[in-house]
Amino acid sequence: MKSSARLNRQTILLLAVNGLIVLSGALSGTFLNVYLWKSKQDYAMIGWFTVAQQLAVGLTFWLAGKWVKEYNKMNALRLGIGLTGLFYLLVLWVGEKAIYYIWPLGILLGIAIGLFWIAFNVVYFEVTDPENRDLFNGWVGLLGSITGIVGPWFSGLLISMLKGDRGYRIIFTTSLIIYALGVVLSFFLKKRKKGGAYDWLEPVKQLKDKGSPWRLMASGLAAQGIREGVFAFLINLLVFVATKQESKLGQFSLITSAVSLATYWLAGKWFKPAYRSAGMLVGALLLWVVMVPLIWKVSYFTLLLLGVGTAIFMPLYILPMVSSGFDLMGTSNENVEKRVELVVLRELSLMVGRLLGTLIFIIVLSFSKDQSTITVLMLVLGASPIISWVCVRRLLKPGKSAGT
Repeated sequence: MKSSARLNRQTILLLAVNGLIVLSGALSGTFLNVYLWKSKQDYAMIGWFTVAQQLAVGLTFWLAGKWVKEYNKMNALRLGIGLTGLFYLLVLWVGEKAIYYIWPLGILLGIAIGLFWIAFNVVYFEVTDPENRDLFNGWVGLLGSITGIVGPWFSGLLISMLKGDRGYRIIFTTSLIIYALGVVLSFFLKKRKKGGAYDWLEPVKQLKDKGSPWRLMASGLAAQGIREGVFAFLINLLVFVATKQESKLGQFSLITSAVSLATYWLAGKWFKPAYRSAGMLVGALLLWVVMVPLIWKVSYFTLLLLGVGTAIFMPLYILPMVSSGFDLMGTSNENVEKRVELVVLRELSLMVGRLLGTLIFIIVLSFSKDQSTITVLMLVLGASPIISWVCVRRLLKPGKSAGT
């Protein structure tokens, strides 16, 4: 069955669309929070911007599930790309006043992200299988690393060279163009078959069913989200705060993404389903260990140690989480039919974790904004991948499926 472990034309096209979206995010998304921070140095503001996004993402997944299952999911994907472009257009328009529109901008970006990723995840499930899913995920990580090398480094260099916000305006405009290319490329993906009726309450039913493996998976995903919700914006922001230079942030992303390029390539090539449980545990533990140097000092060097360590060990942790979750959708014909609802459950679980982590961050910083407080918070929230492994470890064993 060697052929089943290869990527066909549709999976390659889907990778290309994903690559364009990730490239645009690498160019602009890396510096979006820095752009807001330069107008107002407030961690809580960035946190609320993240909360607005995550609420919108989760609700969009749930509401758009009906569209994706019963109608044309490719149009949802294209609209998601288009709305992301609209978000950057609005940021260009309002400029430094964007800090006064944190909630509407965050909600718009969340809706855009939700529409794109619910469609992408369903199509991803349909064009891959358990044999080539780890390979596909490895390539996703590989492309993300390549764009992470080129995008932030170029953006950081450009922003540092140009005065004022000219550099920001150029990279935001470039992102608009890339999103347009992503929409065009998406038309080469085949129109997917429609599903049956959308069950609005399927996520609740899965969680109420004591025999459903999704109870374990949902807990693991929520734990995963606790770390993601905060670290997604905090690490880059801390690098900028420590260095005061966008070029340094670009350099940070270049180095860490270059390491990710190698580790995701190796993971895609060698990481097999039989290694998932042990690999995920090792990865979760080491993701926490690489944060320890921050106890002594938060500097560019210690943050770089964290970034490089995360780049090395993240594939061990995240690939089993992603692949095993999507494998659960294919354990029976009934689950395949419910794949849209299960993708929604997956995202809602992540949303709960991300919101919980971000709200803890905001609440704690309302009492103390000291760097030592932020460091302790990172160590506490950064331990959540270990909890994630505890929740899903039984689902990672080869041959395990619902109720076994």
